[in-house]
Amino acid sequence: MKTIKILILIGFFAGLLSCSKDDTEKISNPDVETYIELLKANQYDSFKLPEFSADDIPALLQYINDFSVVNKFPSNPISSYAEPNPDYRLSVLVLWTIESIRLAAMDNKLVLGFASQNPFVQTKSEPIEWLTDHDSEIYNTIRQAYSNWWNENKHKKFSIFYNIDPLLETEYRWH
Repeated sequence: MKTIKILILIGFFAGLLSCSKDDTEKISNPDVETYIELLKANQYDSFKLPEFSADDIPALLQYINDFSVVNKFPSNPISSYAEPNPDYRLSVLVLWTIESIRLAAMDNKLVLGFASQNPFVQTKSEPIEWLTDHDSEIYNTIRQAYSNWWNENKHKKFSIFYNIDPLLETEYRWH
């Protein structure tokens, strides 16, 4: 019996030692391409968003017109929204990720690491309407707002324009 326990412990520690730091780091904080691949395959298992920076925004923006359905995505644990949308679109999730980068640069404006409670927008004025259907035409407005925000400012230092809300001139904000 003692021999079996020792063999199990040896196997456990051998498994731990065989994992390289790069492999575990790539999974816990992937680059943009890996992140997108994991989302598209519904295999993104982390409970938080990757720690991207402004340097990752151009790569993320390449996916704002990708309407792939994503069913598995990290959600904010304090969200009051009872049912996650079963048909998130990659394009909107990418924009939500970019918003998280922008807010992180503003020093702790994130809600537990997320840009908002949920990856969908709502109206700014009363009555507030949640726009959970990522296929809605409204998300074309959101995509265009982020594209304009980046294209008008990308030649500047990020620290100069991260405080400009891409949705400022729209009727929407992140929920």
